[in-house]
Amino acid sequence: MKKKTVRDIDDLSGKRVFVTCDFNISLADGKVTNDTRILETLPTIRYLLTKGAKVILASHLGRPLGHDKKFSLSPVAKRLETIAKRKVQLIDNYWKTNALDAIAKISGQDLILLENMRFVKGEEDNDPSFSKHLASMADYFVNDAFGTSHRVHASIVGIPSYLPAYAGLLLEKEIRLISQALKTPIRPFVVVIGGAKTPEKIAVIERVLDIADTVILGGAIATTFLAAWGFGMGVSVVDYEMVEMARVVFWKATRKHSALILPLDVVISDTHRKVNPKVYPYNEVPHHSAIFDIGPKTQAYFRELIMDAKTIIWNGPMGMFEDQRFKAGTDSVLFAISQSRAFSIVGGGDTLTSVSSKQYLRKISHISTGGSALLEFMEKGTLPGIEVLQNK
Repeated sequence: MKKKTVRDIDDLSGKRVFVTCDFNISLADGKVTNDTRILETLPTIRYLLTKGAKVILASHLGRPLGHDKKFSLSPVAKRLETIAKRKVQLIDNYWKTNALDAIAKISGQDLILLENMRFVKGEEDNDPSFSKHLASMADYFVNDAFGTSHRVHASIVGIPSYLPAYAGLLLEKEIRLISQALKTPIRPFVVVIGGAKTPEKIAVIERVLDIADTVILGGAIATTFLAAWGFGMGVSVVDYEMVEMARVVFWKATRKHSALILPLDVVISDTHRKVNPKVYPYNEVPHHSAIFDIGPKTQAYFRELIMDAKTIIWNGPMGMFEDQRFKAGTDSVLFAISQSRAFSIVGGGDTLTSVSSKQYLRKISHISTGGSALLEFMEKGTLPGIEVLQNK
């Protein structure tokens, strides 16, 4: 995939560079709980700084309704300052004209972080005037936000209409490694998909059935497929609107060389999780119970498939990992991937949040910053934020 990267900019000395990042990360009590996405953007930031550029960073956080301080990037600015060992100036009211003068006066030695992009309606509307305002802050635009490159937003696809646009080092890395896994996988190639968001994941499952050897399903996506197979799921989370589509996928799977694997047993409780968890076969879920994790037989089976793989992509937890009683399935998949010798890619916000030990992450080939973006890239092979760079 041909595109220009920051390395292709001839002279960065004294130039202003607007970098869109994906700092949409988990916070607890006003503090960052997982800084993976910040760490992954550091190579681009450091490259620009060493070349003498003035760096202006932008990101969104959550889904605020207007200027809601609960979604401030202030905790991100503090963590970035610690990691980058450089002062970070957080600019509020960046959408006002007088903010341009304030940004111009900030020393090039400091990093500039604009407050939450989604505080302004023009961001999600991809408003041309807002895009032009953002572009007026800089000489170059760099997209390093793979995780939001599926969004047709001002800070992703709008600014390139007004500035020379390039891919950041992280975006380049994501495209290269994920494309490698999808186009030239070393086999067996195993894809593990969990979590919810059934509509967007069904299209991905259809796509990877064409290229993977094994597609493993867990989480709420698996309960929807089990329901489509005709089994009672009690009061589990099931996307009944997608059951018919899941049946179509089953039919297509019979005509592919790929195996579509569902859980053998599940861990259940009542809807409020007050009843002690119990393990049941996938086809014997009581009508008053809900599934919250994959069972021990499934864990062993999935582990066997993963350990035999040579290429692995995983997106989405196997159960409600937020409750320690239903975390074993997700942990077992993570442990198996970390112990395998396969080329492995793990992505998704919930997937990364579920990781309890960073030592596992160090054994994975690539930690993707994309969740929905990773899924859409797997399905389509490109994203709007990538397309606009190619067009440039």
